Amino acid sequence: MSNINESSVEEYIRGLIPSRDNFFVELEKYAELNHVPIIHPEVAQLIRVLISITKPKRILEIGTAIGYSALVMASAMEKDGKVISIEKRDDMTGLAEKNIHDNGYSNMIEIIKGEAEEVLPNIDDKFDFIFIDAAKGQYMEFFPHCIRNLADGGIILSDNVLYKGMVASDELVLRRKKTIVKRMRNYLDYITSNKDLESSVIPIGDGVAITYKKEVKENE
Repeated sequence: MSNINESSVEEYIRGLIPSRDNFFVELEKYAELNHVPIIHPEVAQLIRVLISITKPKRILEIGTAIGYSALVMASAMEKDGKVISIEKRDDMTGLAEKNIHDNGYSNMIEIIKGEAEEVLPNIDDKFDFIFIDAAKGQYMEFFPHCIRNLADGGIILSDNVLYKGMVASDELVLRRKKTIVKRMRNYLDYITSNKDLESSVIPIGDGVAITYKKEVKENE
């Protein structure tokens, strides 16, 4: 359970998700058995819907883990699409590369090994869709680089923004998590108040934020 919704609501929503390919089910089992954090099923379904609507050609992901979310995104894209994913852990990149290869998506997904804070300043490209799912206390540091590389009319999806409900309620905040919660609140304040963006926080999974970069009008 994600801790931000009643278990009955969460179970009902997950029961509405169409059946996935077997390799997604196997990856979900692996993640659960080995305590690897991956996106919640309802967030994966939201990503599929967003990609079906926006039809991005290039996607940037921060936080690969075992490659589950990269595979979700690639499987929802047109075959000429590209996912660039950043992952700092060698053990995760090895697993992700194997999962991506074994399921036939090596031509669509590229993993860059390294700390996101070091990799992002060196990326100079345009992406239609960016998925942030890495160190929860660093989103505000990632964001300027993401918005610089996001095409006008593009979307940034940020995961875990309610962080087990702690971001929404002081009563739930654990002492050792205070800094992360404070930083995440600052991040949400920023993306929801920035006049160049339109953002919405949605209470599914562990909380997601959808941020739309407004298109620049020709006379501006």
